[in-house]
Amino acid sequence: MKLKNSATITLIDDDLDLLDLLSSFFKQRGYKVFAFGNAEEALIEIENKRVEPDVVISDLKLPVMSGMDFIRRIRRSNSSLPIILMTSEGSVETAVEAIEAGAYDFVLKPLHIPQLLISVQRALFLNEVQQENTNLKSLFQEDLLGLKGVIGKSQGFKKALELAKRVSSSQANVLISGESGSGKEVIARAVHELGDKRDGPFIAINCSAIPENLLESELFGHAKGAFTGAHDKKVGLFEEANKGTLFLDEIGDLTLPLQAKLLRVLQERKVKRIGENQYRDITARIICATHKDLRKEVAEGRFREDLFFRLNVIPIYMPPLRERKDDILPLSEYFLKKFAVMNNVNVKGFNKDAIQKLESHEWKGNVRELENAIERAVVLTTSEFIQAEDLPTEETYPIMGGETPQENKIGVNFEHEKPVTLDELSKKYIQFIFEKNDGAKEQTAKDLGIDRKTLYRKLKEMNLN
Repeated sequence: MKLKNSATITLIDDDLDLLDLLSSFFKQRGYKVFAFGNAEEALIEIENKRVEPDVVISDLKLPVMSGMDFIRRIRRSNSSLPIILMTSEGSVETAVEAIEAGAYDFVLKPLHIPQLLISVQRALFLNEVQQENTNLKSLFQEDLLGLKGVIGKSQGFKKALELAKRVSSSQANVLISGESGSGKEVIARAVHELGDKRDGPFIAINCSAIPENLLESELFGHAKGAFTGAHDKKVGLFEEANKGTLFLDEIGDLTLPLQAKLLRVLQERKVKRIGENQYRDITARIICATHKDLRKEVAEGRFREDLFFRLNVIPIYMPPLRERKDDILPLSEYFLKKFAVMNNVNVKGFNKDAIQKLESHEWKGNVRELENAIERAVVLTTSEFIQAEDLPTEETYPIMGGETPQENKIGVNFEHEKPVTLDELSKKYIQFIFEKNDGAKEQTAKDLGIDRKTLYRKLKEMNLN
């Protein structure tokens, strides 16, 4: 993890010797340091913006104003400033109180200064990523109807969103078509969020992922004892989504009997649970999506024509990612920031070759494939900027969202490298986990499921200790 050379650190401690030691330590590493012997003076300087720290390191026990009180005062005007508390009290209660008050971290005295440095670096990196992520989201939300988490700027994507807005407050049925992974659920959520059902639930179900007998029960519900295993009554999704939206994804995979039941629901706006004779009104808006050509399915007798016309009142087409080249980089940057924070790694962006590779790739799995590729690159890259070779290709990563059969995450090419012994493979994996954890032995032992003594012995054998 690289240092943020321009970062400003504010130190607060009434132990002047320690204050001088920490000031020298951080200044030698390129940080700008402001040191205070009490919290009141530091608070005045910060509130008047004469000092604008990127991180604060404060003792817990201070004269007049304690470190805990300092945090509470700061949080009134600055909710994101990372504050690291130092204390000689190691009780769990004190630590919990500090975190609840808004501390970023809690370190014990006598200080282990390298560990304090790591805490500072992580605080600075997380703050930087969160700020960049906020800026990134606001950039793409500006022209996208105020919807949160909607990333894209291509004409095809904007056209689909604009149509979603226009139909959001109507009761007309919407059918969203597009390839798998292209973002059909994003459009369905836009219809929900922009319409009069926004305060109700949004419930999504993939019709192709559930067996027919279970899908019917999921959608319509059942009475107690309606069939073997029905030990209690179940409310179906049509009812659960009342006053909200029910999104039926991959509607083209419904069997003909279920298509007939769905048609009846759409016509009558009523459902009957399996094993009951009572009909119940539904108020949910129903939005359907499919990756199939339903006109072709109708022509070949696999989809009911009357249901198709009932669903296809407002058709919305979501173009595949290869037809939305302008969306590739914004989406990639968004996913990079997301996975960098999730994995606590300092990956800042893409180099020129990587961008070119991203934009020239076909992305047959669309946004879902892109997201998986970026996650893989973020986890495995050894650079601050993702390189072209970190990204998958058609030859090495042909299956969307999966690992290539030729290469795995510990870097062993089973098809092209000469055979390795189990001991050699074990060492490669230990080295991979050790490096992934930046040399943290306790975490490495935990991830590997072995005790620390065993890990130390193996690291010594591998000359990695």
